[in-house]
Amino acid sequence: MEAKKARESLIVSTDQVLVSDLNNYNTLFGGVLMKKLDNNATLSARRHSRVRECVTASTDSIHFLHPIQQSDSVCVESYVSYTGKTSMEIFCKVIAEDMLNGNRRVAATAFLTFVALDDDKNPVEVPEVIPESKEEKFIYETAPERAEERKARRKKSKELAEHITLIKPWDEY
Repeated sequence: MEAKKARESLIVSTDQVLVSDLNNYNTLFGGVLMKKLDNNATLSARRHSRVRECVTASTDSIHFLHPIQQSDSVCVESYVSYTGKTSMEIFCKVIAEDMLNGNRRVAATAFLTFVALDDDKNPVEVPEVIPESKEEKFIYETAPERAEERKARRKKSKELAEHITLIKPWDEY
């Protein structure tokens, strides 16, 4: 399987911020942004793996760095930043641009992990990724540490799940 350049999986989408997207602080709802990130990341994963279906395995982190206002446009850029055998780490950055004065800022960053599936819903091997830009190389080089942290968090989550009750609260007494 031939490796692919990170930029080959680049997805860029830009939207205006609507009143219905705002929370009670008149900034973009975090959940609205999370949906945009997941949509973009899914397309990056599919573009890289060229399979019908990729599923979200984890959302490692979303860091909200600056609020996004109604006067802003919100641009989400995503690309495959690192790969395992069947998994792909997707880096997402959110750039807010004040449409009144043109000032741009990184409003958020996120890492999501996707698994490529075949038609029978089994994981399939994905191509390696080749970073080229300074940003891509930095993110690629720091990915193994994130992968180890991801594995440790998953193990802790499984341990936690063993201690969580499935009893309905109203049936517990």
